[in-house]
Parts: sequence; C-alpha cells; structure tokens
Amino acid sequence: MTEPVDSATDGAERGAAHGSAPLLGGRRVRIHHAVRAAAVAVAALLLLTTGAGVWLYVHLDGNLHGLPLFGGATGDAGREKPDAFGRTPVNVLVIGSDGRADPADCALGGDCGPGQNADVEMVVHLSADRSNATVMSVPRDTMADLPACKAPAGGGVVAARRDQINSTLRYGPGCTVAAVHELTGIPIDHFMMIGFDGVVRMSDAVGGVDVCVDQDVYDPYSHLKLAKGRHTLKGLAALEFLRSRHAFGDGSDLGRTYAQHLYLGSLVRRMKATGTLTDPTTLYGLADAATKALTVDTGLDSVPKLLGLAADLNKVQPSRVTFTTMQSEPDPADPGRVVVAPAAQALFSAIAADRALTTSNGAKSAVANALQREAATPEAMADLEGRIALRDRSARASTAPPGDVSVAAYATSALPGGSDDSGYDAHAETATQATGCAAVSPYRTVTVNGVPMTPTQAFTASRGVPLSAP
Repeated sequence: MTEPVDSATDGAERGAAHGSAPLLGGRRVRIHHAVRAAAVAVAALLLLTTGAGVWLYVHLDGNLHGLPLFGGATGDAGREKPDAFGRTPVNVLVIGSDGRADPADCALGGDCGPGQNADVEMVVHLSADRSNATVMSVPRDTMADLPACKAPAGGGVVAARRDQINSTLRYGPGCTVAAVHELTGIPIDHFMMIGFDGVVRMSDAVGGVDVCVDQDVYDPYSHLKLAKGRHTLKGLAALEFLRSRHAFGDGSDLGRTYAQHLYLGSLVRRMKATGTLTDPTTLYGLADAATKALTVDTGLDSVPKLLGLAADLNKVQPSRVTFTTMQSEPDPADPGRVVVAPAAQALFSAIAADRALTTSNGAKSAVANALQREAATPEAMADLEGRIALRDRSARASTAPPGDVSVAAYATSALPGGSDDSGYDAHAETATQATGCAAVSPYRTVTVNGVPMTPTQAFTASRGVPLSAP
C-alpha cells in the first residue's frame, strides 16, 4: 500500500478506495451512434454509385468479429422483463482487453504473449423507453466467486473459483458475461470488446478527446505525462490516460475509473457536438475504426444489428447518460483488492428493474438519492469507530474473522469529488456534469530511478521524458 507524502503541499487526505471506470464503454456507446450516422450519410453520398455503396456495406460488415454471448458452463445471461408497453431495456457489457496476441496490441502494450485480462468492464444500460442510460463500471480488482466456464477451443470446463473478475477474460468474453451476470443479477444482452489498438483507432477517428488534469502528472508505468491543465488526447496518449492506474485519486484502479468517466463524458459531448458527425470523411473513418476495433456477440455481428442499437442509443441526451461505479469495499483478505459492498445490491436492482438514475431534466432521481443515503459518510470513514464497523461488515461478508483485518486498511476518506465510501455519490455524474479535471494522486504511487514519489514529483524528476500531449 502506498503512503501519503508528509509535506504541507503534498499531504492531502488520501482518497477512498471504495468504488469509483470506460472508457471504452462510453466509447462504444458513441461508436455505435457514429456507425449509424456514418452509414446513413455515406449511403446518401453513394446513391449515384451503387457498386461503391455495396462495397462499403460489405467492407464494414466484414470488419466485425462475432463470438457467442454466454460462456458459462451452465445457465444463461438472464432475460429482460418488458414494460407495460412491451418494450424491453438493453444491457451491453463493454470490455476493454489488455490482450497482446495481436501485433498492434503487442506493440502498444509493451510486451507480447497469449492470454488476456479485462482492463475495463462496464455495463451500459439503455432504458426500455430509450430516454436514459446508465454506465456502471465494475472495478477490475473486484474479488468474486466466479462461475464455471467453457474453456476456449473445446478445452473442457474451467472450474468455479474465487478470483479477480478481470481474470475471466482469459476464457473468452462469454465467461466475463457469465461472471458479471452472476455478480450483479443484471441480464446481459450483448457484449462489445475492444483492445489497445482499438482505443488508438477510435480516439484518432473522433479527432481527439479533451481532458484536464489538476496537477502535473507522470505515470512511468502507463507512460502518461501531462502538464497541469487541459489537453486533447489522440491515439497513444488516449490509451495512456485510460490505462493509468497510478496517476489519479488514491493511485488505485478506482481512481483510474473516475478519470475514465471524465474521458467518457468528454467523448459523449464531442460526439453530440454540432458538426462532429456531418462530415462524410469523418463519418466513414468512425465507422471503419469502430467495426475494426470491436469483437461483439453474435447478436450484434452485422452492420444492420449495430445500426439498430446505435439508433436507440442516439435517442438519449447527454444529460440523461449517467456514469457510476459499483460500490465496493476493501477485501478483508487483501486490502489491495475490493469486494462488493452491501449497498451495491440496491444499484444492481435499480439497473435490473430499469429504474432511471436521472429525471427528465437531468437531476438525480429518487432512486439515485435513495442509493446515496445508503452510503457511508465522510465522518464515519474518518472516525475510528466507523472504520472498525466497516472492517467488521466487510469481514462478515467474506466470512473472515474481523480481528484478522487491519483497521488501518479502512483509514481512508473520500476521493475528490465525492463523499461516499460506496463510490456512488463520489462517482455518479451525467455526461454533461463530467467536465472537471482528473485529480492527480498526492501519494507516492510511482517510482522513478528506484525512488518512490508522487506523480507530480515524477513529472519534475523526468524532464527528459516527452509529454503525451501538448
């Protein structure tokens, strides 16, 4: 565990590691909006050259790669319940893969080899009436009871086990679908998976995404280096920002998730901006990049299927797209990991029951306010008695003896921007609200030349390292 810097300038209270993710998910939501717009605009331009139009359709359709939705050894991914008008919601699991088998991903990831983990897992919920959407991140370090899965290429069955949820991608995206459904109870209708190269392609296709950091930052692990202020991230710089887990918040995966939400909010606004989707060349580039970047389930493995989903997603205004994160607590067996917090069940139930987290004017709904009231207060987290209670509650949830878990593991306050240890209040924002700067970690989360330091100190100590973006 990293220790806070003791100086007056660097001694900010450590952010909570209890919930916070996406990136790729929002990217996919906008990707599909772009696919629809691209197909419509380009088709109109190619009416006089039918042969070219057919080529374009076949080309985009041929880019897509489809795999089975569900990879569990038993059961299924759940079933949606129609509303009073017969309409059903749609839940799409968006997966960011760290696989390095592909040469392009290999080069971007820094090494090569088989196997992959899920760097990002986000459930994108589209309401039955298509008026609102919720994007819920599942922290990659979540420890869970994972279901048995069918091994790839007819390799038998992988036994059920307790492990990090991101490890399920080693057995295919269908196994990750099975694990997320079992963890949350939320039906999963589709999945979309993107790798390193896909992130680079998509950020370039939209002309870059604007982000802000509140301090100079350098993460030597992801290679992200930015000066304090606003930047437009393209290509590799976007990948570095989205992958950086030591730069933001408390230096954990949860801090990274919050930074990803800021990126996604900016991406949504850019895609909705006037003119972004009206240039035929840009639109074709988006469609080509999107279809090349994605691996999808067989229910989405054609352009017409993607266009149908994209048309539905395009109906949702940015003020009704909410980014949030599964509430979590430190794992009593390993404070460097997290487990599902009791309050998360209310969030899971809200999504499964198609209850909106925003009202028609973009304000928090009654459901969202009720979820917020279930969260721990900053006072409880700062008080020794409150930390003991949280420790004991986590221990009971995992059957570990409370005395075996250090109270110090829970001596954390809220991440910048929120006050709730569950992560809900701290990290629930609509696309129009996610406009702030990513909070650079004030803790010694990185090492330069063998010396532990903060990301801001690392920036100063690494003057020879080029900036990721001007």
